[in-house]
Amino acid sequence: MSRAQTHKIRNYSEQIRLIAGTAHSELASSISDVMGLPLADAHVGRFPDGEIDIKINVDVRGSDCFVLQPLCPPVNENWIELLLVVDCLRRASAGRITAVMPYYGYARKDRKDEGRVPISAKVVANTLTTTGVDRVLTLDMHAAQIQGFFEVPVDHLYAKPVLLDALRELNIENPVVVTPDVGGVKMARSYAKALGADLAIVDKRRISGSETVIEHVIGEVEGRNVIIVDDMISTGGSISQAAHIVRKHGAKQIVLAVSHAVFCGPAVERLDACPADKVLVTDTIPLRSAPSRVEVVSVAPLLAQSIRHLHESKSISSLFEEAHN
Repeated sequence: MSRAQTHKIRNYSEQIRLIAGTAHSELASSISDVMGLPLADAHVGRFPDGEIDIKINVDVRGSDCFVLQPLCPPVNENWIELLLVVDCLRRASAGRITAVMPYYGYARKDRKDEGRVPISAKVVANTLTTTGVDRVLTLDMHAAQIQGFFEVPVDHLYAKPVLLDALRELNIENPVVVTPDVGGVKMARSYAKALGADLAIVDKRRISGSETVIEHVIGEVEGRNVIIVDDMISTGGSISQAAHIVRKHGAKQIVLAVSHAVFCGPAVERLDACPADKVLVTDTIPLRSAPSRVEVVSVAPLLAQSIRHLHESKSISSLFEEAHN
């Protein structure tokens, strides 16, 4: 390595700061390892009454600060913790503050779909920008239009390149990509195009926030190996029902590929009981418990490279153009 290259790396490591919240310490450590940069010395603890106690133990004046904190369960606590870390950095004269939120909580409440309800995704955006976030880096938002709720730049990443690599390693023959609901057609079509596969749709009707009914399958799955893709598994109702219905229609191997493993309520039990042969998820959310057939693929390299590009004022979209080449 040349002296100029060594000097460049030294300056880079001095100017950037990675600050980890407590939401997902494993992912934060993985990003730190990939980048070859230590996490900033910081205390993120709790007072005896449960209030959050923050103290950054390094100088961040003028630094490019990246706060690593997905808004995963417990969402409310992780949200407040993120806001307090951002406020701490702003008052310490940080140069720029980017909230790195691999999972954006409250994204499912992105509009007023009935009377007397909040638009929770907008409230999250308002609090982040008001507290002092200069930029947001997130991955596979449940509703991409949430980017428009912000008055600061939002870089929206996709887990598709990471999951595609994992799917290709499985060497699935004669695949058909299935979406568990009509709303996921765009995502499923992009997977199908990348894999050279056909597309099918499971038509469902939602009864309540946690209960759905499968109507029928649009497309041919009989005798085919099925890949069911979605942006998240929450209670596991929709995707496990989709697995049951495609097996009923003659599907052979069934693989689930999902960005966010929220896994709340009966999700693990439902997935263990469904006929899926493998469940691929990313590590945007820490797994407290998981189905027996789960395989985790890490988004740490993708996030690390995105952070580098932001710090060096390079294009983020080029990361996905490179992935297609």
